[in-house]
Amino acid sequence: MRAPPRWLLHAVQCLGILWASPVSAIGLAAGLAALAGGARAQFSRRDLACIFHRVPWGPGGALTLGNVILDTGDDLGRACNTYAHDAGHGHEPRIRLCDHERAHVLQYMALGVLFLPLYLLHGGVAARNPFERAADRYARTGRGWWPWSRP
Repeated sequence: MRAPPRWLLHAVQCLGILWASPVSAIGLAAGLAALAGGARAQFSRRDLACIFHRVPWGPGGALTLGNVILDTGDDLGRACNTYAHDAGHGHEPRIRLCDHERAHVLQYMALGVLFLPLYLLHGGVAARNPFERAADRYARTGRGWWPWSRP
């Protein structure tokens, strides 16, 4: 099977960014507020996101809102545990946080404003949430970011 033309991929990405833009606007507002607290902004073409590093609030880690990632650390490339590992569902290798958050960006681009209510309906920040399981799977394998796909 041949890969789709590059222009089609860019068109689909632009539609996804537009579809996620209401939530991205919330993320941008939070990121801009974080700049006053010492955060720094970066655009990541690979992650299709504007990333704010050193966000001065939150429990640690990162939060994705549309095409915006709010990171409390200095670099999203750091290793972290999967949700299942931290919940004691077995030993899993560490993943890179940027790969996990990129999966959430892709989920937002597919679901747009529906992402947040669906995410919350499926348990929020929890190892049993299919959105988190899919993001961990994507971070481990580079595939499977869709929350209802088979592992």
